Amino acid sequence: MAKVTRDDVARLAGTSTAVVSYVINNGPRPVAPATRERVLAAIKELGYRPDRVAQAMASRRTDLIGLIVPDARQPFFGEMAHAVEQAASERGKMVLVGNSDYIGEREVHYLRAFLGMRVSGLILVSHALNDLAAAEIEAWDARVVLLHERPEAIDDVAVVTDDLGGAQLAVRHLLEHGYEYVACMGGIAETPAVGDPVSDHVQGWRRAMDEAGISTEGRLFEALYNRYDAYQSALKILSGPHRPPAIFCSTDDQAIGLLRAARELRIDVPGELAVAGFDDIKEAALTDPPLTTVASDRSAMARAAVDLVLDDGLRVAGARRERLKVFPSRLVVRRSCGCG
Repeated sequence: MAKVTRDDVARLAGTSTAVVSYVINNGPRPVAPATRERVLAAIKELGYRPDRVAQAMASRRTDLIGLIVPDARQPFFGEMAHAVEQAASERGKMVLVGNSDYIGEREVHYLRAFLGMRVSGLILVSHALNDLAAAEIEAWDARVVLLHERPEAIDDVAVVTDDLGGAQLAVRHLLEHGYEYVACMGGIAETPAVGDPVSDHVQGWRRAMDEAGISTEGRLFEALYNRYDAYQSALKILSGPHRPPAIFCSTDDQAIGLLRAARELRIDVPGELAVAGFDDIKEAALTDPPLTTVASDRSAMARAAVDLVLDDGLRVAGARRERLKVFPSRLVVRRSCGCG
C-alpha cells in the first residue's frame, strides 16, 4: 500500500500543501476554519501521519523536551519526572529523561546528546552544575530551565521551592513540642553548594535553632540523600551516647531510612524520638508512623518549567523576565513529630 503524502491530503482537501502544513503545525500562517476542517477531514480519511523527523529537520526543533535528573530511582526525582512528563504532554511534547547519577561528566553527556537531538528545550535538575556543562549550554544557545536547584555556574531561569523557609517551618514545629533541641540529618561535607536545596534545608534548620536560642554545635549529622545509606548513618546516630530527642531530615528518603533504623533499635517514634522530613513524597503518608514533612506543589512547578522552556521569548536578548520563580512550602503534619 502506497504511503500517503502531504500532496494526497492537499488534493483531497482542494488546497495547497502549504496550507496542509499550516494546519498540521498550527502555523505560521492562520487558516480559515472551513479550510482547516477540510484538511483535518482529509487527514482522517486518508490516515495520513506526518513525518516528524522531516518536520524537525525543517524547523530545527523536535517535539521533545530533555530532562536531566540526578537519580530517577529516588522517589522525589521520579515523581518530579512524572509531573514534567504530564505537563509536557499537555503541550503536545514528549520527554527524554537522563540520569546524571550526581556525576558531572554524565550530566555533560546528556546535555550534548539532548541538545544534539534538537530538543525544544531542556529542563535541568542539577546537583552542582559544573563549568563544562554551563559552557555546553552557552555554546548551543539552548533554552534551559533549572528545576528544583539553581547552581551558581549558570544564570538561567529557575523554578524552585522555598527550601529555607520550609525547613524553618518543620524545625519550629518540632521545637514547639518542647524537645530540648532538634538535630539535623543533612548532606555530606563534600557536596554543599549554593542553590542546593539540602544546603538550604540545613540553613533553615540553623535559623530556626538560632531563633530559639539553641546551639547547633555537634548536632548536624552527615548522610547521603537516599534511604539506604541514610539507614546506615542513622544506626550510628541512634546508637551513640547522646541520642537526639528530635531529628529533622533534609529529605524524606533520609527520614524513611531513619525510621527503619529506629524500629530496628526498638526506639519508639514519636515517644522517644520525633522525626520530620522534607519533600512529601507519596510514601511519607505510609511510613510507620506517618511522616511529618514539608511539601511543595510539584505539579505546578513542573508545569511552570515546561511553560518557560517552551516560551519563544525565553532567550530573546535583552528581554526582562522573572529569573527565579519560587513556589511556597507548606508543613504537612502527621504522627512522627508527636502530633495526633
